[in-house]
Amino acid sequence: MQRIAFLRSADIRRADPYIHGIAPALAQLGAEARLFHTSGDCGPELFPGTSERLGSGATPDEFVERVRAWGADAAVAISLPDENALRDAVVKTKLEALGIRTVMTPLAATRVLCDKWETKRVLNAHGIATPPAVLIDSDLLNDRALPVPAYPDAVRLAAQDLGYPLMAKPLWDSTSMGIEFLPDPAALDGYLAARPAAHAVLEKCVSGRLCSVDIVGAGGHYTVMPLIWTGTAGGPPAFTFEDLRYADPTRDDDFQPTAQRLVELCTDLGVEGSVNVDMIHADGVYHALEINPRIGGATTLSIAAGGLNTFAALLDILGGTWPTRTGAPAERFAIECLTANPTPTLLAELRARIDLVTCHDLVIDGHNHGGILTFTVERGDERRVVKDLTELCAQTDFIAAPMLDKIRRLLTPAGR
Repeated sequence: MQRIAFLRSADIRRADPYIHGIAPALAQLGAEARLFHTSGDCGPELFPGTSERLGSGATPDEFVERVRAWGADAAVAISLPDENALRDAVVKTKLEALGIRTVMTPLAATRVLCDKWETKRVLNAHGIATPPAVLIDSDLLNDRALPVPAYPDAVRLAAQDLGYPLMAKPLWDSTSMGIEFLPDPAALDGYLAARPAAHAVLEKCVSGRLCSVDIVGAGGHYTVMPLIWTGTAGGPPAFTFEDLRYADPTRDDDFQPTAQRLVELCTDLGVEGSVNVDMIHADGVYHALEINPRIGGATTLSIAAGGLNTFAALLDILGGTWPTRTGAPAERFAIECLTANPTPTLLAELRARIDLVTCHDLVIDGHNHGGILTFTVERGDERRVVKDLTELCAQTDFIAAPMLDKIRRLLTPAGR
């Protein structure tokens, strides 16, 4: 029987329930799966196979050793965030040198997409708008290289040309970590005086609507998943899951031209697997912020909206049966929001009232952010869902009133 290793960092619960969709593909391939992970617990109720836990700081060589010791014939990377995607790209290089086929974007492309400045360059080369920006070299700010006393003033003048407000974004971090909002020159002075330890991108802060999209595929054949709206941009950064996140099948914001350019970019880079693109929609233009070379934080939501299971698609790529589908339009509303921590009673009530995808505790880096709820709504069923959620929230308060109001406005024509 063929053995397929899955490489993972974040808790696999975040992939529930769609990770179970790989079971039919495994059966068709005559394969068994094992999850090699560095975070969270994993039992048969969470993953359709066995699992091995590695230390949180496991190196690529440790992954390779454990995967080989199990006797894997192939591997699939489903890790996040970016630093773990880079690890998996290194693991891919090492495993494939040993004859173990691995579904993951190649290392050279992954390095480009982990680096925000290099990503901006490749986006611009493909005609995709990005906010104007300048690279900040922390070595020059901290006198770790050639002394350049005028460098801080050069940054200040560049910032003046960009125009305020600005965002200072660490070159290699992700999930909104380390971003600083700089509303004026005084804030920039404070940022420079603090001598940031890492290189950063100083970027014009664009006001608009935040959105993201997953792109899945390989070998020039890519599926653009439904567009996910995730909040607003134009001020200080917010927690990734703080706002209502949703796919809306009734919206058409002329995304297709940008989607086509992104597919061309993925083709040129040789993307294999899934990437996640963060954008701001402002004045009719999609401004790309970054491309994460991995599945994204909204992957569950995009699968719920479009119906293509990303995790099963990765096995199609591995098995040589991809592409199975060339487009994944939003066919239904898919909604995600923070809630109170779910109880068994609440889960049972939710399943009885809505098309529940998942509801579980959201734990990131050991911190519990409460519950996170994902559900879908078929077109024509919007008013009933709003009514049922309103009644349930009146009894339990499990969704905060402002969030419930956003759901109501999304789903009802009067609210829009």
